[in-house]
Amino acid sequence: MTAVTTHKNISFDDTSVAFASRSNARLRKMYWLFAAMNNSLLVNVGTGAIKLALQLHLPVKGLIRNNFFAHFWGGQTISDCEPAIQELHNFGVGTILDYSVEGEKSEAGFEETTREVIATIRKAAGNPAVPFSVFKITGVADAALLEKVQQGQRLSKAEQAAFQQAKNRVDAICREAAEGQVRVFIDGEETWIQNTIDDLTCQMMRRYNRQEAIVWNTYQLYRQDALGNLQKAFAEAGREGYYLGAKLVRGAYMEKERNTAGKQGLPDPIQPDKNSTDEDFNDALRFCMAHLDRVRFCAGTHNEQSCYLLLELMDQKNIAPEDSRIWFAQLYGMSDNISYNLARAGYNVAKYVPYGPVAAVMPYLFRRAEENTSIAGQSSREFRLIAKEMRRRKKINK
Repeated sequence: MTAVTTHKNISFDDTSVAFASRSNARLRKMYWLFAAMNNSLLVNVGTGAIKLALQLHLPVKGLIRNNFFAHFWGGQTISDCEPAIQELHNFGVGTILDYSVEGEKSEAGFEETTREVIATIRKAAGNPAVPFSVFKITGVADAALLEKVQQGQRLSKAEQAAFQQAKNRVDAICREAAEGQVRVFIDGEETWIQNTIDDLTCQMMRRYNRQEAIVWNTYQLYRQDALGNLQKAFAEAGREGYYLGAKLVRGAYMEKERNTAGKQGLPDPIQPDKNSTDEDFNDALRFCMAHLDRVRFCAGTHNEQSCYLLLELMDQKNIAPEDSRIWFAQLYGMSDNISYNLARAGYNVAKYVPYGPVAAVMPYLFRRAEENTSIAGQSSREFRLIAKEMRRRKKINK
């Protein structure tokens, strides 16, 4: 099918809107940031040096806070994120507070993450600037235990108790969301634990999505089975009488998935090429649009063609930009040309704003840096748009 690359009311090339919130000084800082990120060697050396410095407990946290990674990070606490929340809200963009601490292994760590996620829900309740909350199941449950459950292995009594505790934490978060009428995303993870995550999320949707979609599952369309899983989830929601909440993304673990499958001699779960992923993502948009009576969905994408396609589908059905059943989302510090232009035109759009202690949130921030060098043309696209806006401002200020 022919790609959709334009829209009658929106141009993602409009840099005057994309960078309206950025001063000249901040724009110059972004220019040098993305110039550096175009150099994969520089990114690899830089992230490696920071990892080593953190391992050696060298005093680099202030440097991280105030320079390179600050562009993608809201701060250490919810309070630290307030300037970002307000700035985004002033331009019609919502904030999704993402407590991005990863790799917790202890029950105390899981409990702390649960409390923090609940704090984001309380921040979002009744707050139009914060339209969603989000969490990962592996933030509140041990990944090895989730994998064991998925494999159908026999659990010891201690493991059964730990899994029940994990389910209790998930329920506590979703119950808080339901009481506050706050939509909550449950993020997608690796294939070897995703079935367990899907089962838990389905239980929560069955419990809390009777009147409206409070709990939203994530579908990673780089997986060959994701579109079929979305369709099956919709069918189940229809049978059980609840709303399906769906966040559609392309995915974040492709190399890890392929390497693991290869080492274990398993079939590759990933699409054979990018075009196949794009086709399934766009078909997922079409599927959700065709079932808006029971589906609420978010297009979590930095792909301009997919955004243009969704705008066209909305036009075809005469759906207003502000219709609360449909959302767009991008990551903080990336694709402002999409987020701000959509918001300017009245569409529902939000940014994932990660936060957390510097050392704990670094795995997330390292992925952002590495992804920007691996996504075909992504950092170059950001760099070109920033350069274009700098030229525009220089011209009008002559």
